[in-house]
Amino acid sequence: MPSDLARFGLTEMLRCSLEVRRVATGARTMEEAATRVCRFFYDEFVGLEPGGGAMRQCALVRCYKTHPFGALDAGLQTFARGLLGGAPERDDLRCLTLLATVGDEPGWNSRLRSRGHRAIPLATASMIEQAPMIAQLLRQFGLEPATLVAPSSGIVSALQGKTYGVFHVEHALGSPYIPAQREFVVPYEVRSVVGFGGSLRSGDLFAVILFARAPISKAVADRFRSLALDVKTALFDFGEDEVFGAGERAG
Repeated sequence: MPSDLARFGLTEMLRCSLEVRRVATGARTMEEAATRVCRFFYDEFVGLEPGGGAMRQCALVRCYKTHPFGALDAGLQTFARGLLGGAPERDDLRCLTLLATVGDEPGWNSRLRSRGHRAIPLATASMIEQAPMIAQLLRQFGLEPATLVAPSSGIVSALQGKTYGVFHVEHALGSPYIPAQREFVVPYEVRSVVGFGGSLRSGDLFAVILFARAPISKAVADRFRSLALDVKTALFDFGEDEVFGAGERAG
């Protein structure tokens, strides 16, 4: 039974919590688990159009994780070097990597077809600020973007005792935190955005971001704080060699 994002209550949240864990069961890689989770959220939220028909409420759902440059495959390293303007100074440089994507357009259903988000190097705090959704999500953890530039051990230490973060933009139109206003927000009628995430055992961070046509209130957005723990559970046990699908591992 689908849920309405505008009326997403405790009962719906508890049901989604169980479903997130269920859909990820049996996944062979973190990418597969994340894709199943994104597909679940994309299919789950359905509302009514003004004329009474059913309307899918998410135009796009994506999952990102930070990943060390040296552990990316050759193609992703080439992509990251292109954005960085050369090779990074160290292999443990974190890259904001698109792990899974599900959306309205065919090109939004494969991370390999992403033009600008496959692996974004986070070499400096100022570069992180250029990804405002992630920068704001970090701040919800009580972290500053500069923390992500540090080695993973430093991130793990900084995250101790932190709660799961929620990034919320109630009004996406005109928001400085949501890029591609003319190309994306306006034509796809994106009204609100909610992102939620946390840390993995490697010290890397993950975030799931929903771009919604439905209005999302603060009360609704806060319910995703609990769902962040369910997504973490779905992704947590995968080892470093089980992140990407076949042919997309480092090496």
